[in-house]
Amino acid sequence: MQLNATTRDKFGKATKTIRAQGLVPAELYGHGLQNQHVSVNAKEFEKVFKSTGENTVIDLTINGEVHKALVHDIQRNFLHDTVDHIDFYQVRMDEKTKVHVPIEFLGEAPAVKEQGGLLNRTMSEVEVEALPGDLPQKFTVDLSVLKELNQSIYVKELKAPKGVKILVEPEAVIVTVTPPLKEIEVAPSPVADVSAVKVETEEKKSEREKVKVEKENQST
Repeated sequence: MQLNATTRDKFGKATKTIRAQGLVPAELYGHGLQNQHVSVNAKEFEKVFKSTGENTVIDLTINGEVHKALVHDIQRNFLHDTVDHIDFYQVRMDEKTKVHVPIEFLGEAPAVKEQGGLLNRTMSEVEVEALPGDLPQKFTVDLSVLKELNQSIYVKELKAPKGVKILVEPEAVIVTVTPPLKEIEVAPSPVADVSAVKVETEEKKSEREKVKVEKENQST
């Protein structure tokens, strides 16, 4: 995939004028390369990025010079979900690099659908090391194999392409199905015996009347 870029001389708040022209401010950096301030067409970038993702090498052409680069970071506007800034990282095709590859979950777990289990995803990506040309765009995980409660899928079950080394512990859990939560039983509140209180009150009243009468008799 190819993407054209042009150098820019506007920074900070001045980049608003660049965005108003349908462009996105960006940076290109890498080993032995001085940072270059560039801008790319927003629509062209979205089209390329939709096809390649973050782990596919693109030909970033700046003033006629082609740079092999990965999309290293994207800053988006949280209100409009538009791209505000892009970081490109220049790579050497003969030098291994480390990236984080996203995990895509496919299908539905029978243990969730049939037994009411809860799907607990503990990972959304894994770090790998490979030559830039061998980097996978994503890993896929088939949830339909999760047929029992407490069953898990582990990193060691991921199918890595040739030349790709997964840098995460093989026994690490990617996703698991946990048993459904039990309803919390609430003990009924004790009911006060009102009749007993009433009788006790009447008895005390009778005793007070009796004491009063005795005092009156003694005074007479």
